Formats: sequence, structure tokens, C-alpha cells
Amino acid sequence: MTGAPRAGTAGRGRRPGPTETREAILAEAREMFADKGYDGTSLRAIARAAGVDPALVHHFFGTKEGVFVEAMRFPVDPSVVLPRLLSLPRERLGEAIVRTFLQVWGDADRRAPLLAMLRSAMTNERAAAMMREFVTSALLGRAGAAGGDVPHLNIQAAVGQMIGVMILRYVLRVEPMASAGEEELVALVAPTLQRYLD
Repeated sequence: MTGAPRAGTAGRGRRPGPTETREAILAEAREMFADKGYDGTSLRAIARAAGVDPALVHHFFGTKEGVFVEAMRFPVDPSVVLPRLLSLPRERLGEAIVRTFLQVWGDADRRAPLLAMLRSAMTNERAAAMMREFVTSALLGRAGAAGGDVPHLNIQAAVGQMIGVMILRYVLRVEPMASAGEEELVALVAPTLQRYLD
């Protein structure tokens, strides 16, 4: 005996196409991340809520990080950016991190969801917990594991420094930070980040 169709899904007629299925998965994922946080959400639970096989979620998004990046419109996929950064020689990491932040935050379309998440995290504890879990496990945890002998506190200090610079430059638009050239900022900030990482 088969179960009743899920609410909002048709029992007959044309089968939903890949786009509709993908969007349904993302809608369920957004709700689950908001309700249960990053750590409390699994690919299997998202698939169950969307009424699809977990293999399909994996097919569309790869990992839970991939689902989060798409669902929350997070502008950077850690599974792509971190391996690229961590493949560089240690002495080039400070500069590469500054350039990556400037590239992401300098794009208004990629900056918008970051700002929305930061605003939510500052005013809503549930949103703050979700962001904390994602940043801790998907970003800082992975960077710390690959960073070998770099203390986690140093990695967090480097990221914190860059978030502060980005907020001054792109959110508050404090001069002369707001109008400084990218190369000027790289030359100014990269050595400080490098000291955290050496």
C-alpha cells in the first residue's frame, strides 16, 4: 500500500521536472536550516521533507554544505574555495584570503545575501546559531583541520579581521577604507593576516 501524496504534491498528472523538484528541495532545506539549525539538519531529513530520495538531493547538491550554499544563497561554496586556498604555499595565504574576501564582497549580488544573514544573526538567536554552526563546521573547522599547526584562534582572528574590513568598506562605507584601491588594501592587510597564519 502506498502512502498518500504529500500536501502540495499532485497525485496525478505531469511529474514535476528537475527545476520544480530542485526548488522544492531548497524550500524544505531553508525551513529546516532555519528551524533546526545547520548541525540539526541532514540530507536524509531534507529529502524526506521534500518527498524525494536522498540520492536525488546528493545528485543536485553533493553535500549538506552544497544544499546550504544554494538554499541560503551563501555566496561561497567552502568545498570549492577552501581547497583552492589551502593548496597555496603558506606564505601566500594572507594575500589570497584578502583577495578572496574582496572578490566576494565586492560583488553586490554576492554581498547581498551575506548582509541579510549577518543582519538576521544579529537580531535572531536561531539565525545566529545556524550561522555559527555552518561557519564553525563548514568553514573554520575544515580550514583548521587542513591548516595543520595553525591554532584555531589564529584562523578565527584572520577571518574576524577580514569581516571587520569588509563591513567598514562595503556596509558602513567609512573613508578612506571605502574608496581605497584593492591593491592598496591587499598590501595593507595581507601581512597582518599572514602573521596570524605563520
